[in-house]
Amino acid sequence: MLSIVKRIPAGQVATYGDVAAAAGQPRAARAVGNIMRGCSGVGVPCHRVVAAGGLLGGYGGNEHLKRSLLRAEGLIVGTRRIRNFRERRWKPRSAGRSKGPRYDRT
Repeated sequence: MLSIVKRIPAGQVATYGDVAAAAGQPRAARAVGNIMRGCSGVGVPCHRVVAAGGLLGGYGGNEHLKRSLLRAEGLIVGTRRIRNFRERRWKPRSAGRSKGPRYDRT
């Protein structure tokens, strides 16, 4: 899952659920939250992973630091929520999906 988080560009965010879905585990949002809580890997922008609806969520107990890092990347962050969440939400490209509708040939 950390490899997915590394792909989130500066100035954008993804939810715990977005990361879980991109990793092929759409029901593992809580697990992503647990991983992010202990995230200390160099080069892993854990501050770019937020709760549903743009809520900040935790950041190893330092929500002030998370808010500051996101603001430094140009996001508009209130006390608990990213105000421009829809515009800044990262949507990873789906690997292996076709571009058009899928039809059964039966």
